[in-house]
Amino acid sequence: MDIDWDAHGWEGLGEGVGRRRLPGWDATVGLVTGRDGVLLYDTGSTLAEGAELRAQVSSLTGGRSVTHVALGHPHFDHVFGTAAFPGAEVYGAAGLAALLRREAAELLADAVRQGVDAGAAAEAAEALVAPGHEVAGELVLDLGGRRVVLANAGPGHTGHDLALLVPGTPAVVFCGDLVEESGEPQAGPDALPARWPAAVDRLLALGGADARYVPGHGAVVDAAFVRRQRAELARRAAVS
Repeated sequence: MDIDWDAHGWEGLGEGVGRRRLPGWDATVGLVTGRDGVLLYDTGSTLAEGAELRAQVSSLTGGRSVTHVALGHPHFDHVFGTAAFPGAEVYGAAGLAALLRREAAELLADAVRQGVDAGAAAEAAEALVAPGHEVAGELVLDLGGRRVVLANAGPGHTGHDLALLVPGTPAVVFCGDLVEESGEPQAGPDALPARWPAAVDRLLALGGADARYVPGHGAVVDAAFVRRQRAELARRAAVS
């Protein structure tokens, strides 16, 4: 089916592929549709935001539900909405499930520090969904007439960075926060700066020279932008 992305505040990136930049932290969520499945990449910063995304996906797809969720990395603005998608198969990088179970309180505290309402943050942390499927290397998902690749691209921005490749002409790579366009790449206490450039190399190998690369925050970029950011990350790691 043709999707009217613009009418819903989303950006179309190809047939059945789109993304939305969420308010607040400018975090990107991605959507990929196939004949039999609907995949959402990241879920927003609260359960209310997740519920809004669920309603938008249903409207965009003619009433279909999200069947697969891929979590790009374990920061609140990317994972706190997951419980709004009951029944979806949830995927993350290897080790993410244990981390989310172990560090829900830390994610809650970070969300509140960043300005999330304390009640909304507590609700999301209490309902936090750990992935039932973890990806150590690459995993192909068949959505029905469309195959996508989940790739454990990190560590880099965190210890659990999962990218999404949507093959096509051009291919689309959802990078998570391994790539950022609307600001400098953010390296929090869970970042691994020395290994981040190699993670970006994996993104470039995954998508190739002609792919469209979707940062975790900011506008869609090309391979040249990703290479420049990789060089800056390498420079930072060398002087740290």
